[in-house]
Amino acid sequence: MTLDRVKRGQFIKITAIPDDMVRAQAIRFGIAVGEVVSCEEVVPAGPIVICKNKQQLALGRGLARQIGVAPA
Repeated sequence: MTLDRVKRGQFIKITAIPDDMVRAQAIRFGIAVGEVVSCEEVVPAGPIVICKNKQQLALGRGLARQIGVAPA
């Protein structure tokens, strides 16, 4: 499953970020493989808003589509 398919309120664990460029961008956001985050909001045709350590991050669909996740 990828990050763009999560539901609001779901806790997820980042399992894979295969592309090096995407991994670098995710690390700038403070997201790495093994992190557990919650989905705060799924904006229709917009970004996925996740929460990590009480900080909300809005990730575009293109980026979210390339991040593998699993339910936590």
